Amino acid sequence: MDESRKPTRRQIAAAGKLIGLDFTDKEIDQMAQRLGDHVDNFATLRAGPFDNLANHDAFPLYFDPDVSEPATPPASERQYRLADAAEPQRPEDLESLAFWPVSQMARLIRSRQVTSLELTEMYLSRLRRHGPQLECVVTLTEELALQQARRADEELPNGVYRSPLQGIPWGAKDLLATRHYPTTWGATPWREQVLDFDASVVQRLEAAGAVLVAKLVLGALANGDVWYGGTTRNPWNPEEGSSGSSAGSASATVAGLVGFSIGSETLGSIVSPSARCGATGLRPTFGRVSRHGAMTLCWTMDKLGPICRSVEDCALVLTAIYGPDGLDKTVNQETFRWNPEQGIEALRVGYVPSAFSPDDSGETGEASDRENNINVLAALRSFGMDLHPVSLPAGDLESMRLILLAESAAAFDAMTRSDLDDQLRRQGESDWPNQLRSARFIPAVEYIQANRYRLKLMQQMHALMQDIDVLVTPCYAGNVLDLTNLTGHPSLTLPNGFRENGTPTAISFVAGLNREDDLLSLAMAYQKATGWHRHCPPLFAVAGRG
Repeated sequence: MDESRKPTRRQIAAAGKLIGLDFTDKEIDQMAQRLGDHVDNFATLRAGPFDNLANHDAFPLYFDPDVSEPATPPASERQYRLADAAEPQRPEDLESLAFWPVSQMARLIRSRQVTSLELTEMYLSRLRRHGPQLECVVTLTEELALQQARRADEELPNGVYRSPLQGIPWGAKDLLATRHYPTTWGATPWREQVLDFDASVVQRLEAAGAVLVAKLVLGALANGDVWYGGTTRNPWNPEEGSSGSSAGSASATVAGLVGFSIGSETLGSIVSPSARCGATGLRPTFGRVSRHGAMTLCWTMDKLGPICRSVEDCALVLTAIYGPDGLDKTVNQETFRWNPEQGIEALRVGYVPSAFSPDDSGETGEASDRENNINVLAALRSFGMDLHPVSLPAGDLESMRLILLAESAAAFDAMTRSDLDDQLRRQGESDWPNQLRSARFIPAVEYIQANRYRLKLMQQMHALMQDIDVLVTPCYAGNVLDLTNLTGHPSLTLPNGFRENGTPTAISFVAGLNREDDLLSLAMAYQKATGWHRHCPPLFAVAGRG
């Protein structure tokens, strides 16, 4: 930070009074650093991206004068397809199913070798046994789960088969509203909150026959892996956090405590815990999945998606949850049709050469991360694919995070003004209380200018994706995480090996808008050829697995 731009305590106090907010001396001291960073970011953006904005450059957020009650769009036909596979047989030890993919458990249920009630009781037992160690569970929804499991078992003999998710136990990130159960957002002020409706995603999964067994931890207000009850753990190394904010969703799925889970992402909250825990996490295109009933963090960046143990499972869950509901007006009308037999030969795959070099290897910079990432390129070439070197839109996009901060400050305006933010467990300079207080001073002009520049990034990404179908990239290389969350492109993160300390590494695939089919097809081919997703964390594995 340029110290000459750092605001003084007197300036912050005066500015606070001007906008009707009084801050304590401690809060002002904490905000000074963050506000100085904002001022630096404003200068960076004004001298670069903003300086190139012409008057005709548009704003990507659209005004809609229609405030009438939204009409529920007609239900689109959901086509579930499973990849060809041998018919599985019920294992002697039912608990070994804890790590089976949804696609295989679905076959056991449909052939009535296993009941949903058996699966549900098994997962509830594992949640009780291992949940406290991983600090990944907020609430068990046992009564609802047993009711839904019995319904699934009663329907099958009567010829009612809803989907391959019928009878499969799952867990919801605890920012999704669930009737009759707390929806805590991972934060002390809301730990007793009960919302009298179900989020659209919860409704969609119930309609598909899935069984909700637990509300899973998120970092407080969708930031990190620290919540009011502790720190959610990585199943491969419980000494470290699971990353966040879909902390419990990734941890519980990988530890075999649920069949699959739902997470959310604004700026890395599916990618990061999936990478840390070795899950297969899909962040769909912005506008693919309704966010009705989900906690709002950032209206123009929030996304919901599945966290699973396999790519095929992600495709099955997306089939159940995508599409308009008449309640979230951002949801597009594009149809998702998953074909597990879709070939990959015609796919044009791009990569950024520098992202696979020692200077830009991702989160840890360890040699094993670089080697595992390079091995992904080798695997794709072994499929006969010709990889195309590409360049992403240039620029340090961290300054563009002011969009997220400004919208988040608006979403939690009442919390800041009422001092409820003092109840959050984390109170550091980079944590929500200070970030949201500081964001009150982001000028509206800067927010609008940032979004106009965002449209340019969207246009540049659109042009890039005309030349390739899928981009393969280390999860955190360069500006890819900020860029694709700003532009709304879908991303799939999956394990690609292990470090010497036994923790997993990961790779990400990015596709064109609403082209999750390409993304999933390429990733499934890679996953089938490598099998990294089949490994289980030893501390939670069942005998004969791991």
